[in-house]
Amino acid sequence: MKICIVSDSHDNIPSLGAAVTDAKQRGAQAVLHCGDIVAPSTLHPLPFYGLPMHVIHGNNSGDLDMLFKLSRAPTSIIHYYGQDAAFTLGGRRIFLVHYPHYAKAMAVTGDYDLVCYGHTHCISIETLENIKGTQTVVCNPGTVGGIGAPATYLLGDLETMTFEILPVTVIHQFIMMKGE
Repeated sequence: MKICIVSDSHDNIPSLGAAVTDAKQRGAQAVLHCGDIVAPSTLHPLPFYGLPMHVIHGNNSGDLDMLFKLSRAPTSIIHYYGQDAAFTLGGRRIFLVHYPHYAKAMAVTGDYDLVCYGHTHCISIETLENIKGTQTVVCNPGTVGGIGAPATYLLGDLETMTFEILPVTVIHQFIMMKGE
């Protein structure tokens, strides 16, 4: 199962949409967002893509009440967990959190195959030895919103546990109306 991993969109709807579009074209079946969405309205266009989205907030959390309501709508494909999330996807145990120190602490427990975080806006993919004698992949997709760094996301393959860093390319369309 392929997944799109994003973080730190900071209300950049076109960039988040471009990442999800590209990931879906590459075979992604779900989106993981590691926090700092900010306004819940940033997620409004995402159900159009038809991919389930697993979301946590972060330190720039915006209107958490509205985010909760958006995720609880009867037809919502947005799964909002709050500060952190633990779930299974594609047979892999996954943990999402916004902060790197918390992510690394959870990775060394050995309870998860993949731990994803954000906050730093710096891309990172590493494999850590855990206390159970296995390895946990810990990754940060950078900032999909392009805040202080180029806009990026990760395309992950949960079967092979491989992850690819991809740039986000936003194509702006301007339509000139007659007389404007």
